[in-house]
Amino acid sequence: KRNGFFMNKKLFDSIASSPTAYHACAHTANILEDSGYVRLCESDSWTLYPGHSYFVERNGSSLIAFRLPAEDPTGFMITAAHTDSPCFKVKENAEICDKNFTRLSVERYGGMLCSTWMDKPLAVAGRLVVRTQNGIEIKLFDTEEPCALIPNVAIHMNRQANDGMSYNAAVDMIPLFESCEKEKAFINKIAECADVEADDIISTDAFLYNPQEAVLWGEYISSPRLDDLQCAFASLEAFLDADDGECVPVCALFDNEEVGSQTKQGAASTFLYDVLCRINAALGGDDENYSRMVANSFMVSCDNAHSIHPNHPEHADKNHTVTMNGGVVIKYNANQKYTSDGVSSAIFKLVCERADVPYQLYCNRADMAGGSTLGNIANTQVSLNTVDIGLAQLAMHSSYETAGAHDTEYMVNALREFFSSSLCKTRSGYDLI
Repeated sequence: KRNGFFMNKKLFDSIASSPTAYHACAHTANILEDSGYVRLCESDSWTLYPGHSYFVERNGSSLIAFRLPAEDPTGFMITAAHTDSPCFKVKENAEICDKNFTRLSVERYGGMLCSTWMDKPLAVAGRLVVRTQNGIEIKLFDTEEPCALIPNVAIHMNRQANDGMSYNAAVDMIPLFESCEKEKAFINKIAECADVEADDIISTDAFLYNPQEAVLWGEYISSPRLDDLQCAFASLEAFLDADDGECVPVCALFDNEEVGSQTKQGAASTFLYDVLCRINAALGGDDENYSRMVANSFMVSCDNAHSIHPNHPEHADKNHTVTMNGGVVIKYNANQKYTSDGVSSAIFKLVCERADVPYQLYCNRADMAGGSTLGNIANTQVSLNTVDIGLAQLAMHSSYETAGAHDTEYMVNALREFFSSSLCKTRSGYDLI
């Protein structure tokens, strides 16, 4: 298998099917149902059976899947990744029309590298909320083909363009839309994609995205939305392929990490806590049993990491540089932006050793602030040992990112071993079974 070709091909197909968090969630749900998992609804009562597999969605953009062992479980083995990526959200009143152009009113979602979004043909995807006889229905849509573009100003009109550029989101980043039609050009386009009547659309959640195909080139892969769909894909692959252990394997995918996770479907929500509590209750456990299970549980927070840059190695900490194709990255931060500590990182290192997967250690330079991720935020709702990991990549938050061709398979193999394992707290440490 050249450079993990088949695994990366599956990754590329998954990313292509996931232009937004809503599509990523729906794509994952389809895979789970095809694998025999039963869809649960939060508003229903749950009857769960040992040896069976389930999943539940929240907001159509976050999802938690789990599999019950045949015997009473001792704890939970959890991975957390996120479904969203930095992009541009189309505002509710979308069209900006004048005598020359139709443009789209947008705002930035998350922190992106703005320059990478310019002069690229962009597609639009998301969800429509459509009027029904008794209420509303939610429909996904995807134009698939490009229909918008954010144009640069020519060098002749901006001689300082290569001397450093500051982008005004309300001026420089407004996309040109394909049509000069004066009324309802955008809403008619997305209604046609969803096969609904434009007049029946009450509201929208629409996003611009880069539809460029992913590629494998030499030792590297390049694709839109590697952060964090590469980890989401690897988590699901490992989850589905893992052997049964004594714990409940849990694969969690959260929305809104790129904007702080403080939403009803984000890592800061009660979603994970609610699901774990309901699993315990459905199996006949009380509050005491839940606390005991959580004490024997472990979370792997999966979100990509910064590779050392070929042109700017000065941005990396000299003792904690990580490279693409160097294996799974364990991330540390003294201020707990990453939750890895001596105990959690040691446990995960054992997992990697058992899976014969290389790992590497990452810290930001002490004078450079890094971003946060899922682990420390999810821990505010469910307190358990957590390690932050990822895969090394270049140009994080670009519209087109690059990572190592071998690393997807490394991550799958490590997380498969993790999901197949169980953790048991002892008086002096932990047993990894």
